Amino acid sequence: MANNMIGRGAARALLLTTALGTGIVAASLGSAVVAPAHAQATVRSFSIARQPLGSALRQFADQSGMQLAYRTADLSGLTSPGVTGAMSPTEALAALLRGTGVTYGITAANTVTIQRPTATPAGGAVGAAPAGAIELDTIDVAATADGTSGYVATRSDAGTKTDTPIIEVPQSISVVTAEQITAQAAQSINATLRYTPGISSEQNGMDPRGYGFQIRGIDAGDDAFFRDGLAMPGTQFSSFLTLDPFGAERIEVLRGPNSVLYGQANPGGIINYVTKRPTETPFAEVEILGGSFDQIQGQFDVGGPLTEDKTWLYRLTGLARDGQTFVDFVDADRVFIAPALTWRPNADTTFTILANYQEDRTGWSSQFLPALGTVLPNQGRRIPVNRFVGEPGWDQYDLTQASIGYEFEHNFNETLTVRQKARYSYLHNEQKGVFGWGLDANDSSLLNRSFDQGKSTLGNFATDNQLQANLQLGDFKHTVLVGLDYQYNDYSDDGWGGPAFPIDIFDPVYGEMPTAMDQWQDSDITMSQVGLYAQDQISFGKFVATLGGRQDWVTMDTFDPIQGIDTRSNDDNFSGRAGLVYLADNGLAPYVSYGQSFQQPIGIDIDGNPLKPETGEQWEFGIKYQPLDWNAFITVSAFELTRSNLVRTDTNGDPFQTGEVRSRGIEVEAVASLADGLSLRAAYTYLDTEITDDADPANIGNTPYGVPRNKAGIWADYTFQRGAWQGFGFGGGVRYTGWTWADDANTLKVPSYTLFDATVHYDWKNFRFALNATNLFDKTYVASCYNADVGCFYGEPRKVLASIRYRW
Repeated sequence: MANNMIGRGAARALLLTTALGTGIVAASLGSAVVAPAHAQATVRSFSIARQPLGSALRQFADQSGMQLAYRTADLSGLTSPGVTGAMSPTEALAALLRGTGVTYGITAANTVTIQRPTATPAGGAVGAAPAGAIELDTIDVAATADGTSGYVATRSDAGTKTDTPIIEVPQSISVVTAEQITAQAAQSINATLRYTPGISSEQNGMDPRGYGFQIRGIDAGDDAFFRDGLAMPGTQFSSFLTLDPFGAERIEVLRGPNSVLYGQANPGGIINYVTKRPTETPFAEVEILGGSFDQIQGQFDVGGPLTEDKTWLYRLTGLARDGQTFVDFVDADRVFIAPALTWRPNADTTFTILANYQEDRTGWSSQFLPALGTVLPNQGRRIPVNRFVGEPGWDQYDLTQASIGYEFEHNFNETLTVRQKARYSYLHNEQKGVFGWGLDANDSSLLNRSFDQGKSTLGNFATDNQLQANLQLGDFKHTVLVGLDYQYNDYSDDGWGGPAFPIDIFDPVYGEMPTAMDQWQDSDITMSQVGLYAQDQISFGKFVATLGGRQDWVTMDTFDPIQGIDTRSNDDNFSGRAGLVYLADNGLAPYVSYGQSFQQPIGIDIDGNPLKPETGEQWEFGIKYQPLDWNAFITVSAFELTRSNLVRTDTNGDPFQTGEVRSRGIEVEAVASLADGLSLRAAYTYLDTEITDDADPANIGNTPYGVPRNKAGIWADYTFQRGAWQGFGFGGGVRYTGWTWADDANTLKVPSYTLFDATVHYDWKNFRFALNATNLFDKTYVASCYNADVGCFYGEPRKVLASIRYRW
């Protein structure tokens, strides 16, 4: 107990020191910031058709990389003549505004404010307003350099690697912006995706490993996780999925097979974590959070130019957390730091270094519980949500992860651009636990248990090299991308096990420690992958076609003397992709696409041969809608996805690579951030997922465990823009998850559940005060089961967080 108190005192001291130190650093850096400079006269290519002025300005922000601020009311009823050709951003903006009576003012190198004067200049001529800030009552940010405005994102390079408008990508993409992450006080990647269609992100409740994802009915883990477009593979025991979302600008979900661009990847889709970048505009913020489960957290984010000419930019993000979880005896302590530095010697060259370090000191918050006592009553009794069935003196899940890498981009001219990304990532995990494996046959109060201990170490190097060419051939505009990527993984997993006494799940008595532990795994695995890919986005008339192909070569060595494995596999795979989008004048964009995927599983089959690559293929049809006069994005999609060569086990536990799962579904998503202070996100998913081939014939035709047929959610947040209530806001959300099966044999149903979330907040001067609650009514529910005997997970009960942020 004394050591625990000392540890908590040190952590709290670190929190206060972090906040104080950040204030000093930010203040000193802020004093060195120079006055805003005028926008650079970089020549860019613009193609913006005649349309309502509001939508024209959003396209301008996307194509110029500039940030705009304006009142929506000022633009109502105005039409822009459009602009086409190569020119500077200010020249293009002046052309867009010609004849509208709207003026602009440059307030920073990358920021423009726009307003409609009371009196229109004679003849409708437009000129630049005097430089400097323009006083506006309420301002709507049209778009930032990354194509986001509030909850709405209009651009993403996840779908094409070419910074393409999302409406032109023939695939379903969701983007969770930093503003939404902040509004919902999400503290894990899992939590950021609660209101995203097609994905279940908390199947394992609160899993310290970050697991518990399903995408389009397909189990997904580290095989679906990417950071800044590069893979983040894990080991068999641990992963990078615990990376803190405070370090993210946005979380992107690209649904469906994506091997043409990313090589080995989950067929359901990928989750791409986009790291916060240095900014031209100086800023700093510090925040303190505290609340349920004795949690206290301090965090900071600071960035801006280091030099007067803004050749050097920086950003530093970090946090420290001290607290517990809803499960007895399980802590949730974290330290995270992420520095970033950009060198921009000219308008055509950018070099950015990105790094991070994170330590998690926690335990097994996901207790592996039986269905009897969770889903079903156990002699009229229910296992408490906070029940811990391990041993407090043995429980441990410590994870350290770090990475350093860079991104380089150079524009030779308007036609050719070269890019290179590279990163080295490191992970080390040590874990101990006591896990149940079934209730006693003679006493359903007793859970049979065993001790477990594991250790993992991983090193990963990944690089992606790209050449992009923008070509105009007659009436066809081509965006051609060719790339060569490579990754090398070297990791080890060690596992030990030993017997433990049963525990009474309704009246536990703790204090046992292992007397003997036998090693059951000693695996060393190396994997290298080389991929060569090409893609062509062809624009003609109102159509955009996307064609792509990729060839991969994968070598994997697996060695485990305990399990008798010493194998090498050499596999190659070709993946294809094709899609077509029609861009209507009213903002509608119907599309169709076909895509393939593959991934190399670890292990051997029953005959001792290395496993073959799993494959996936999908047809998708949908329609996207980006309104011309308001900031919103809507997607409706239907798909059929098949995952083949799936490793399945028969009734004796022997592995066979004969499995196949087919998933059909419909997804609906609507995202909006409106002028009157209302932001919302709504999602609905319908899934029809079926096991079409299996090592156990009895499972064929069944639904895989944990897949809900229906899932829906809606979140809305409103902030008063004027009057006595100006700055005050409130919001809330409802999440519904339909019933699921507890096993592949479909013998037991896990009930559906509905959860409510809420927030209130107040912005005053540079302060923001907020109160967030998830599972507001403290509903007890089972998130999912994968085995009725011992594989059920409680979802997190009510959690309340209060926060104070100061930003300048």
